[in-house]
Amino acid sequence: MRIRYSVVAGVAAAVAIAGVASAADTTVTFSVSGGALSISVPSSASLGSGLPGNSINAQLGAVTVTDARALLTASWVASVTSTSFTTGGGTPAETVPTSAVSYWSGTATATTGTGTFTPGQAAVGNAQALSSSRTAFSLSGGTGNNSATWNPTLVVALPAAAVNGTYTGTVTHSIA
Repeated sequence: MRIRYSVVAGVAAAVAIAGVASAADTTVTFSVSGGALSISVPSSASLGSGLPGNSINAQLGAVTVTDARALLTASWVASVTSTSFTTGGGTPAETVPTSAVSYWSGTATATTGTGTFTPGQAAVGNAQALSSSRTAFSLSGGTGNNSATWNPTLVVALPAAAVNGTYTGTVTHSIA
């Protein structure tokens, strides 16, 4: 009987050793795809009305930057510009120049991802005339995908010589 147990134990040991000695590796790869950097804005906004020599202000609606580039070091700057606002034939009395149109981004209403989200003009006291391009919002030190949303305010100083009419202009947000 002893011989029988020794043979069974020896065969079991040989099978165990053979199973451990045999291994195969599979190299596995995958990709993380990057998307685009984009900005969305309201298609239109109404600031209301006011009398010549007074100011009007209103929020434009949600502006959202979406960074789906999946970058190791993500950063972007959203800029804002404006045209003059005109009515009728656009004569000087029918024009509100960009120097009379101020913008303030306010703080973010929503953010996703990592990094430092910085408003261009955090409060009304920081409003800037749109006589030149201004920083509306920015991200620095981000990683991967991110987004920011804010609801900027326009302040329009109506010239004392402004005439009655509906004034139209374009506020353009861009992202880089």
